[in-house]
Amino acid sequence: MSESVSKHLQFKLGTLPTKPGVYLMKNEQGQIIYVGKAKRLRSRVRSYFTKGAGDDGRPQFRALVAKVRDIEYVVTESSKEALILENNYIKTHRPRYNIYLKDDKKYPFIRITHEAFPRIFWTRDLVRDGSRYLGPYHNAKAMRTALDVMHKIFPVRSCTYDLPSPSVKLCLEHQIDRCDGPCEGLVEQGEYRVVVDRAVRFLKGNNTSVMRELEQQMTRASGEMRYEQAARFRDQIEALQMTQARQKVVLDENVNRDIIGLSRSDDEACCTVLELREGRLLAQKHHFLNGIIEHTDAEIVSAFIGQFYLHTDFIPRQIHCRVALPDAEVLGEWLSTKADGKVEIVVSQRGLKARSQEMADVNAGHVLRERQMKRELTRDRMPEAVAALQRDLALTTAPRRVEGIDISNFQGTDSVGSVVCVVDGKPRRSEYRHFRIKGVSGADDFASIREVVLRRFRGLRERGEAFPDLLMVDGGKGQLSSAVDALRELGIEGQPVIGLAKRLEEVFVPGSSEALLLPRASASLRLLQTLRDEAHRFANSYHQKLRTKRTVTSELDGISGVGPGRRQALLQQFGSVERLRSAAVGEIASTKGISLKLAQAVKDQLAGGDLRSRNPEAA
Repeated sequence: MSESVSKHLQFKLGTLPTKPGVYLMKNEQGQIIYVGKAKRLRSRVRSYFTKGAGDDGRPQFRALVAKVRDIEYVVTESSKEALILENNYIKTHRPRYNIYLKDDKKYPFIRITHEAFPRIFWTRDLVRDGSRYLGPYHNAKAMRTALDVMHKIFPVRSCTYDLPSPSVKLCLEHQIDRCDGPCEGLVEQGEYRVVVDRAVRFLKGNNTSVMRELEQQMTRASGEMRYEQAARFRDQIEALQMTQARQKVVLDENVNRDIIGLSRSDDEACCTVLELREGRLLAQKHHFLNGIIEHTDAEIVSAFIGQFYLHTDFIPRQIHCRVALPDAEVLGEWLSTKADGKVEIVVSQRGLKARSQEMADVNAGHVLRERQMKRELTRDRMPEAVAALQRDLALTTAPRRVEGIDISNFQGTDSVGSVVCVVDGKPRRSEYRHFRIKGVSGADDFASIREVVLRRFRGLRERGEAFPDLLMVDGGKGQLSSAVDALRELGIEGQPVIGLAKRLEEVFVPGSSEALLLPRASASLRLLQTLRDEAHRFANSYHQKLRTKRTVTSELDGISGVGPGRRQALLQQFGSVERLRSAAVGEIASTKGISLKLAQAVKDQLAGGDLRSRNPEAA
């Protein structure tokens, strides 16, 4: 077990059961940041905190473990139940480190109500009252078109009345043959449900069986000289044949299957689902997933299947994907239970199925690239905060790149400066910079600001890099004047620069004796405050690091055998003099390069003993 694990977590890890279940990892604020499932909770969860976990180059894994402060778990009867519960938790809580479907909006479903005379309509809200659902549908227009065609072919009622009801009368839908009139008892419940069943099978793409039944009924009605009814069945058959002719034949097999294509880029993926019904392409759906950067293709597809089929009642008998899934058996068992029949998860490797799989992957790639191109186009749109800042400061150029400067020191020692950068209102951490103040003695913020501005802009000019659209220094008139003097010394004119004083959040601009007060709720002030706070944090962290290093160095001076290398090792091991001072001799000796005798000398030195004449290494 890693030494950094808190006592609370160690206790939790020690009490984990060996049964299957779901575990929820929480951060310091109690937020769920990761949800996982396991066949054995104890071994799976403890594996996160063993020595060497995350040493395979997965920064997100290490970041997750570092933020975990508490773990909850739910024991389930089986791995299948754990799978269902995991997907429900992910959809509800959208944890930071899980793969999840992007829900920019609620996707529409087709609902078949649980009534004596069911209705069929589209909805974005799932009501668990016994109703059945088809979907989700990414293309709402195509879904509504399919519903319109269904209502033209099959006389399913579209009213919202609770039937049967003595107060409801026939409407226009009955007059135009769109409804058989269940409101006045013109059709029996069993006969109406047969029509609804055919309509649902049509929406699922199972046209062949529906046409076979209609042909049988047409023949029977004709033989019994019910020619009007026979003509109605004939019209339904012709409408179905026309619909089927418009669908592209992909596989010459009478099997219902979904083919899942995958394309990924950075931390985003797109899964495309080709819905093949009786060998014909009925629909194409695509969904985007986030949080995938450190996951394999198999893990992404597995997570997609779990979340995509979570709330739909129709599941095909075969689901094809391009990679073998680690939990295919559990997924197949769960899907089979939902579908009331065996569902196979198949890897397409050769022949027509492999070509269909390739088509799904290619379509996923096109959709993902199109999304990225749209995003790149919208990047040229100015964020609200940037536009507000340009307006409030009356700048001629939009401040898309803003840099902030702050100074940190303690009683004039270890003075440092920081430069942080935001582009379009978002931090650009790769361009943050630290400066150790060299030409200033004591606590002189004005002179320190001047030095940082000189060094920063001189460096930008020498490297041929662009100057920021706006420079902000933390402070009032004095700090601003120092920055302006430095720019003037470099011969830089026209560089926008401001000062932000913390006490009243006053903005100072060159050439004006009066401070500018931005509205407290303005996006421009929020942007400046964020930049100022980030510059302050970055300067303080570097100052603290230098101060700690200097303190440890001075405290350990005079101990023979403790040179720069061993001082650095002690600093990395304990982090501060206080922790080193309170450590036992054995703990100090566990540091690389520190013997037991040398550890005793360090302990005595920090405790106040004058042991400089002793040489434990020579003893």
